[in-house]
Amino acid sequence: MSLLLVRLQPKLASIPASFSQNHSARKLFARQFVTRTNMSATSREFPPEKVRSIVGEVASLLRERGESVCVAETAAGGIISASILSTPGASKIYKGGLTLYTLESRIAFAGWTQDHTTNYRGPTPEIVSGLASNVREKLNATYCISESGTAGPTGGDTKNRTPGYVALAVASEKGVNTKELDTGLAGDREGNMIQFAVEALTLLRDVIKGDVKL
Repeated sequence: MSLLLVRLQPKLASIPASFSQNHSARKLFARQFVTRTNMSATSREFPPEKVRSIVGEVASLLRERGESVCVAETAAGGIISASILSTPGASKIYKGGLTLYTLESRIAFAGWTQDHTTNYRGPTPEIVSGLASNVREKLNATYCISESGTAGPTGGDTKNRTPGYVALAVASEKGVNTKELDTGLAGDREGNMIQFAVEALTLLRDVIKGDVKL
């Protein structure tokens, strides 16, 4: 018997006899129980555990200062934006975000031209700096986070095409700070995506607190 059924049996046994004799009612009760159980499990899993602490800290800092953020992410696949949106009061701090995973999306939404795509050789600090600056101006946010990396499992021969590599940028009206690093997770695609989000939010926190200068 599955764990879910073990948990469900006492619930079914506790409902009134008149109700339990109705087969349709029992099915409805079971379906609602499963739905609530699944929703509870999902709420515990998102944001990812590694992201939860740093995104909460960032959100608190932004609210305290009356500042805002937008996001231009690529390999993180929306984790940064979604994690910010999961915090209470997100509408007061979050200006919007773009998942610029394809080169075509960068032409459509982030100021790229065909020359950018022709000369593209993978993620670099210069690329995320440009994305962060472009999107920040369009969305009129205090800060813009941008990341672009190689999540894996496959990659290339250069440093920036090695799984685990990520380039990060935070832009404000004062300037842009960039950073590049290796997560050390090799070809763990999901692990890298989550760590890219953690590192991007960490850089934003450090910029907000003044530990990193623009």
